[in-house]
Order: sequence, then C-alpha cells, then structure tokens
Amino acid sequence: MSSNMWKKAKPYFLTIAIQFGSAGMYIISTVTLNHGMNRYVLIVYRNAIAALVLAPFALVLERKTRPKMTISIFLHIMVLGFLEPVLDQGFAYLGMKYTSASFTSAIMNAVPSVTFVISVIFRIEHVNIKEVRSQAKVIGTIVTFGGALLMAMYKGPAFNLVGSHDTGSNHESSNHTSNTHWAMGTLFILIGCVAWSCFYVLQSVTLKKYPANISLSCLICLMGAMQGSAVAFVAERHPSAWAVGWDTRLLAPLYTGIVSSGVTYYVQGLVMKTRGPVFVTAFNPLCMILVAILASFILAEKLHLGSIIGGFIIAIGLYAVVWGKSKDYSSSPISPTDLKDDDEAHKLPITTATSGTKLNIDKSSSTQPAEMHYTTVQK
Repeated sequence: MSSNMWKKAKPYFLTIAIQFGSAGMYIISTVTLNHGMNRYVLIVYRNAIAALVLAPFALVLERKTRPKMTISIFLHIMVLGFLEPVLDQGFAYLGMKYTSASFTSAIMNAVPSVTFVISVIFRIEHVNIKEVRSQAKVIGTIVTFGGALLMAMYKGPAFNLVGSHDTGSNHESSNHTSNTHWAMGTLFILIGCVAWSCFYVLQSVTLKKYPANISLSCLICLMGAMQGSAVAFVAERHPSAWAVGWDTRLLAPLYTGIVSSGVTYYVQGLVMKTRGPVFVTAFNPLCMILVAILASFILAEKLHLGSIIGGFIIAIGLYAVVWGKSKDYSSSPISPTDLKDDDEAHKLPITTATSGTKLNIDKSSSTQPAEMHYTTVQK
C-alpha cells in the first residue's frame, strides 16, 4: 500500500522539488548578473558544467539501455539545445535585468498555458470541449494569459514585504524601473516563455524515441553549451568577461548548471514519461511565491500591485489546468485484453501433457457464473 502511495505522490514530489531549485536559480542569477557577469558567459558555463556532471552517470547507468543515435534524434537534440539553453535562458536573463527576479518568475507562470496551446496544436493534448476537464484546461489557459497580460500592462504602486529592507535609489536603478525598460523586459521574458514551452513539448516527443533520460539531458546541455559559446564569442569579445572567482561568478554557474539544468532536465524527463509536459509546468506558482519571499529579503526587491494581482490570477488559471490534467490520469489505462474479442477474452485454454485433455473456462455472460469443461485433445 505504501509503495502504491509513493508511486502516486512521486510526480508531485519531484515537480515541487524542481520549483525549490528554480527559486534559488532566480536569486543567485540575479545577484551574479547585477555584479557584472555577462549573461551569455553564464549560459555557457551553466550548460557546460551540467554536461560534465551528467556525463559520468549517463555513461555508467545507461551504457546498456542507450538507444542508437539517429539523424532525427540528433536534430531534435540540436533544437532542444537551442530552445532552452540559448533562447529561453538568454531572454529570461535579459528580461530579469530590465525588471526583477520576482517579476520574471511570475511571468514564467504563463509557460504551462503556452505549453498546453502548443501541445494541442501538435495533438499531444486532446481537447473535448464537452468534457468538464477539457473546459477547465481551456478556461485555465485563458485566465493565465489574462494574468500575464495584466502584469505586463499594469505595474501599480510598490511596497516591501515584512522584514525586507529598503535600499533607496540604488534598488530602483538596479531594477530599471522605467516603464520603457519594464515593457521591454516583459517582452523578452515572454519570448523566453514561448521558447521554454516549445522545449517541454519537444523534450516529451524526443523521450519517446530516445528514452535514455540522463544521456538526453547531458546531450542537451552539451549542445546548449556549444551553441551558446558561438553566441557568446560574437556578443562578448573581452577575455575578462570569461573570468571567474571565488564568489557568485563561480557559484552561479555551479548551482544553475547542476541544479537548474542537469538535475532539472533529468527530473522533468522522469515526470513527463507518465504525466506529460503540461503537468510538469503546472507547479510554477510555487516558484513565484518562493522567489517573491526570497527576493524581498535577500535582494530588497519591492513587489508591485500589478505583479501581485496578476500572479494570483495566473495561479487560479494554473490550478484549473492542473485539475483538468489530474482528471486525465484519474482513470486507469485500458487493459490489452479489453481490446480482444469477447469470446476470446473469456476463454482460458489449459492443456495437460499427461492426460491429453484441455480445460476450457467459458464465461459468456457477466451475470452468469463461469462454466468449466474438459475436452479430449488428440495427439
């Protein structure tokens, strides 16, 4: 019974653990970028470290189960390495620079809704508008978009959480609070949302063709580091930008590489195999709450009224999506025997080698008891 309960709770536990790891990523990355580390360099180091950490596990644990690499799978990995490590991380870091860590994590809550829309387009998710669960997912998606739109268009007054300290003009300047920068930052974050959603959908598809989860995660990070390096060498040509020290410039690549890329990709893959990409992204509101609390205490970030209202609206929409997804998995899968002919499914032939007889258990009606009779088998 306990193992059954753990099997049901495992996807929830793993997905919640991802959100705690992601909250730390937002805080550490913000501190590092504010201290002058180039975001392209951070992306390269992050994915290179993730690939190095995952490689030994992939080589040892999946040496016998790793499928053969094909051109199709290789192209999938290339696109995955570009979507999340390059596009999503690049635009998310840029948007975070123009806004704040808590605002970025809140806008990223639109990812489940975008993932749902993309999944429906590519027929990974099926919608029957007559079913309540499908209605919940559609309405939740619309509500989530509304919350994200509100956050983008309405900033509102700012205030501190209890226990946070005010850093005055320095805090305001570090977060680029002008309306122009705020709008640009929101646009960049939304581009990152779309890229991240496409990554989730493509990862779930690739896992079916290449089920070696650790190897796939390692290859994605490696490809992301390689493609990110090409972008970084063009965007940042000063050698000093690649220098690291015993500070956040080292901590950020290590943490984001090991936790946010390596471990997260692997755990996401595990959950996706049973629950799909929408379920994995549906717990983002927890990350938003954690980042808001941590950013207020550690970074002295001020929360804006628009972010709070929009965040609650997004959370309501996501809970509707989660409820609809939970109903998708509430019914047990159809047994293969249910697909057989009724007469064949209700007969079990058993032949005894010594007597040359066959025992037939015949149950032709669900309301009548089963009948057993022996027939002689000619040898």
